[in-house]
Amino acid sequence: MSQARYAVGIDLGTTHCVMSSVDLELSDREEVVQEVVDIPQLTAPGAVEQRPVLPSFIYLPHPDELGPGELTLPWAAQPSRTVGELARSLGSRTPIRLVSSAKSWLCHPGVDRRAPILPVEGPEDVERLSPLQASIAYIEYLRDTWNHQYPDAPLEAQEVIITVPASFDPAARELTAEAVKAAGIEHFILLEEPQAALYSWIQASHGGWRKQVQVGDIILVIDVGGGTTDLSLIAVTEQDGSLELNRIAVGDHILLGGDNMDLALAHVVRSKLAAEGKTLDMWQFQALTHGCRAAKETMLADPTIETVPVVVPSRGSKLIGGTLRSELSNEELTQSLAEGFFPQSKVSERPASRTRTALTKLGLPYAQDAAISRHLASFLGRQRHATENLPGFEGAMPEHASFLHPTALLLNGGVFKSPVLAERTLGILNDWLEKEQAPPARLLEGANMDLAVARGAAYYGHVRRGQGVRIRGGTAKTYYVGVESSMPAVPGMEPPIQALCVAPFGMEEGTEAELPPQEVGLVVGEPVRFRFFGSSVRREDQVGTVLEQWPPDELEELEEITATLPADDRVSGDVVPVRLRAAVTELGTLRLEAVPHDSDQSWKVEFDVRGGEEAV
Repeated sequence: MSQARYAVGIDLGTTHCVMSSVDLELSDREEVVQEVVDIPQLTAPGAVEQRPVLPSFIYLPHPDELGPGELTLPWAAQPSRTVGELARSLGSRTPIRLVSSAKSWLCHPGVDRRAPILPVEGPEDVERLSPLQASIAYIEYLRDTWNHQYPDAPLEAQEVIITVPASFDPAARELTAEAVKAAGIEHFILLEEPQAALYSWIQASHGGWRKQVQVGDIILVIDVGGGTTDLSLIAVTEQDGSLELNRIAVGDHILLGGDNMDLALAHVVRSKLAAEGKTLDMWQFQALTHGCRAAKETMLADPTIETVPVVVPSRGSKLIGGTLRSELSNEELTQSLAEGFFPQSKVSERPASRTRTALTKLGLPYAQDAAISRHLASFLGRQRHATENLPGFEGAMPEHASFLHPTALLLNGGVFKSPVLAERTLGILNDWLEKEQAPPARLLEGANMDLAVARGAAYYGHVRRGQGVRIRGGTAKTYYVGVESSMPAVPGMEPPIQALCVAPFGMEEGTEAELPPQEVGLVVGEPVRFRFFGSSVRREDQVGTVLEQWPPDELEELEEITATLPADDRVSGDVVPVRLRAAVTELGTLRLEAVPHDSDQSWKVEFDVRGGEEAV
């Protein structure tokens, strides 16, 4: 958008939303005019304050709970719900009316993400929202905030960059994009959160980043958010004498983050209450979890605070035994998070799995192993060969290496405000490196970890105009479409599937490729399904590569597309010989086009390679 005045980065976090802007007219390569947009929000009934972060919570009050005008915002007189700090505060006392972790639910493939399921434990008389509706509500709130402060430069006319976890599944990314469009924002792009964090580090260095990294460096980005842990590897290369950054790997989707930590801390406090002879019901435990979240954020923001009180309200109008009170100490916080989520482990260890109970309550599909260190070991082990074909990295990895050796570490996420946890993470990584006689990794000092992703996203809008170094990424995986083999019917056996590569790893946005001639037919006029596969480790496959079989850990099947392609002047069920073309659009959508040999007619199938339900 050449007419846009601002590049606006929006971090739609699981626990916080942040918005930052870069003035594109006043910024140049030497100086970037950037700010974090303060967000007006209710902090108490009738009290509005401006804060840099908007807690990602929606409270659905009872009609008689609040008085007239107590939810009034600068741009809305009588909203029916509240978003932000007041929502979090009210929800800590009445969690059955609180919508939280909507971002985690948005990437849950086991539920209908358009269905009104939040709050999960809410009674029938409480309004419910879908994960999609909650996401729309946050974006609309941020849009109204911006438009209230910048009435002459509405957000809908700016260059908007929305961040998503690098590991977000296809449907979650598409639903994020749908939420943005539903808020009236048509022109936007999606950016991976670890890349945004690295862009923020680059911008904050004021050009000094080139002195901190060099050709041959492998930067490991660990981003522990409220709902997910994102792992990315970025290689430092050289092009025409200038440093370049190339994203070479993205970790699997790990639903493990601040939400898990809040639950762990709640169990710590519940044990203390149990030792005093006090028990909690499910409703009170939810309230305790929200209270522990607030205590955690308070102590991470100021490590000098030794203890924070945690209050669990009594249920009902009459106090039975009074309100329950306890406290969480900094020592308990650090011990619980360090030992539970960053335990000392060997690089050969892998995340543990357990046999699950057949019947389970509706809930988020959290990672079974809470140890981020073991998930990191698994990621680095799988990416051992990630630099083999990268120019300038030939022979860089010793033959005996059991995992890829990072040389630099960038941490992001509020949990790493704790120096103890940051040092522990670096220590675990360097212990692994030392055992393989590799140099220790150095820590890249980041900016404010609550604001880095939004700031980096806004800076990326500036970079897209040729005003800075750009991280080369392209597709995060190699993508394949399934081709069914032709064979006689055999009882109890489905025809085998071949995987045809349509987009190699790193295929850049805005590029396309014609697949080599293939004996492929397209079924038209009746319901069919397109099966897609992705691989984060098969980097050598090129467009047209056909896999007859593959190890189970090399390819993962993605959500399929179901469609009925128009038959036009053909008979329903006809198999039309076609040639295939593939393209990655500027928005990151993989478009597969099937063109008949005997005409210029074509059928197009789009699959969001950076996430999203597919469109035909």
